[in-house]
Amino acid sequence: MPERLRSTLLFLSAPLAGALGGLLASLANWPLPWMTGSLLAVILLRCSGCLCSPPPGSRQTGQLIVACAIGLHFTTPVLAQMLSHLGLIVLGACGTFLLSLIGINLLTRAGYDRATAYFASMPGGASEMAVIGARHNAGIANVVAAHSLRLLMVVLLIPALFTWSLPAVEAPPPLPTDLPTLAWLIPLGALLALLMRRLRQPNPWMLGPLIVCASAGVLLDIEIALPPGASDAGQWLIGSALGCHFDRAFFRKAPAFLLRVLCFTLLAMLVAAGAALLLAQLGSVDRISLMLGMMPGGITELCLTAEALHLSVAVVTALQVLRLFLVMFLAEPVFVLWQRFWPEK
Repeated sequence: MPERLRSTLLFLSAPLAGALGGLLASLANWPLPWMTGSLLAVILLRCSGCLCSPPPGSRQTGQLIVACAIGLHFTTPVLAQMLSHLGLIVLGACGTFLLSLIGINLLTRAGYDRATAYFASMPGGASEMAVIGARHNAGIANVVAAHSLRLLMVVLLIPALFTWSLPAVEAPPPLPTDLPTLAWLIPLGALLALLMRRLRQPNPWMLGPLIVCASAGVLLDIEIALPPGASDAGQWLIGSALGCHFDRAFFRKAPAFLLRVLCFTLLAMLVAAGAALLLAQLGSVDRISLMLGMMPGGITELCLTAEALHLSVAVVTALQVLRLFLVMFLAEPVFVLWQRFWPEK
């Protein structure tokens, strides 16, 4: 088979398998079906021996679509509500950052070196933590594996737990779709994402469009939504791309380490839920939104869950974005101080 044709088939097999998985999950009424269904379908495909790859830019395109959908939830009243809960949001984000202590303690007690335990436990992006960890001689394979497994657990567990444990809520009336406005808003979000990527900012394809759409919603008083089905398409692209990180070799790699990551992720989720319930007593913020925002997961998955459950997307987004920046800007300095004042024996 010609190499070009083989590469094309490998690129197409992931989104096609993802589309089939998303459709079946949608028919089965799964939570976030187009993300969870496509993710599982591609994982099964790769574990069967077909090491497919996502088409170039597919995950970034999916993030762009989803970020625009989430950003359009921000309006002037929503911003005012968010600012009124700013203290709780800051406390919640700091609490999520501190959840990493659970993983650090568990992994160091199991004999892993401090750098590997620390950067594998941070609730931040896998690529960013791997790069920073490499500067401090962390085990990069373990760091990436820990973050990949955590992301897989968040995508599969959190939407299901929140969807099936909460009573059904009537969906608000759909907002209109203004195609002329979206025609300049979405490209502007993409341009900011490209600029942020060039400046090496974290998660640019999520944060760039989110900032643009949220700013437009607040400053221009825009109340619109993406066309029906756009968010599903974004979920499908993200899920199909994420599934390509997993194969049989991943699940066979250091099973004892992955089991410990599984345990501390589950424990961190339980602690986050309890902390959110306590913080909710300090203000009038919706406790379920606060709980979802404090989960040690990714912005995309948790904000999509909030949107699907008709929770406060703005509160969840604010918590997750603030937590991301705390991790990105504090993780390395805190580790350096730890090494300086309490050297590893």
